[in-house]
Amino acid sequence: MSIERSTLHHGMKEAGMGALNTIIHKLGVYFIILLLILIGTILFQNKFFSPKNFLNIIDSLTTLGIAAIGVAFVTYSGHYADLSIPTTIAISGIIAIECLSFGIGVSILAGISIGIVIGLINAYVVGTLRANSIIWTLALAFVTKGLMRWIWQNKAVHPTLKFAIETHAGETNVAETFIHLYRMNVWSKISLPLVTAVILAILAQLLLTKTQFGKQLKVTGTSYEVAKMTGISVTKVVGIPFILSSFTASIAGIFIASLGKIGAYYQGQGYDFDAVTAVVLGGMTLSGGRGDILGVLGGVFLLGLLKNILTLLGVDTFSQLVMQGITIIVVVAVHTHSLRKLGRDNE
Repeated sequence: MSIERSTLHHGMKEAGMGALNTIIHKLGVYFIILLLILIGTILFQNKFFSPKNFLNIIDSLTTLGIAAIGVAFVTYSGHYADLSIPTTIAISGIIAIECLSFGIGVSILAGISIGIVIGLINAYVVGTLRANSIIWTLALAFVTKGLMRWIWQNKAVHPTLKFAIETHAGETNVAETFIHLYRMNVWSKISLPLVTAVILAILAQLLLTKTQFGKQLKVTGTSYEVAKMTGISVTKVVGIPFILSSFTASIAGIFIASLGKIGAYYQGQGYDFDAVTAVVLGGMTLSGGRGDILGVLGGVFLLGLLKNILTLLGVDTFSQLVMQGITIIVVVAVHTHSLRKLGRDNE
């Protein structure tokens, strides 16, 4: 009788663990988000769990979210990350400000164009020449940063000082329009950067899951050689993610320059690490071929939640970085464990 009870207890325990592993697998990063929300609510109550606080978290993460969307394609392709993101962000902001004398439309187009040029270079070197993506994009980042510091002599570019174009009384000049970009609201309540991030996320999700390119990218990310043998143009499929990565980074760069009211070589610093962190936390494997944009956005939000809780606890910046690293280890370990228990550790 006791053996039967023990067996029954063991079976119930296994069933319970199996259900938990299934929930963790299905919810992914959002399971950790729910845990953090619960912890934050217990610790800080209404101060944390309020629409205003969550809106502040989201607003502070829009530029990272925009950049992470592009990086996700690079990771999905099996090429880990794009480490030229910080300098692409910086130079896009600088070029946008430098071109303000030609109007706000040309300014934005110029900022995005320089980002696309960097993406095309990465696409050719990594996609066609088969260079190591980490080494190459890091090297390009150093070169770009060096050129920015040399050309602009380590100085920031200020839109209001450089292009404060005089207008008739009551009119807004182009410099003020540029500065207002980040602060602009759509439908009186939702910020333009957030709307941009949502639109990019929807388009990226559709591109990744509903198009022929997305299917080819999945195959390529899973196995480059298999993709090549099946007739997929791997050069093109590998190159496009780097163009998309630089494209979204340039948009983020323009918003960051607008927010800070300056363009400088150091803007974008740390965005490469944060973007990759968000991508990994969101369930994309660095080996490629698995994950989606919804998960990546969850990873971005998780980083924001963690930073918000640590800030409310009074934790210093250095310790927050340590905690961020520990969180990555824990989340990846939990996710890997749940997959292994479900017999899906090869995903």
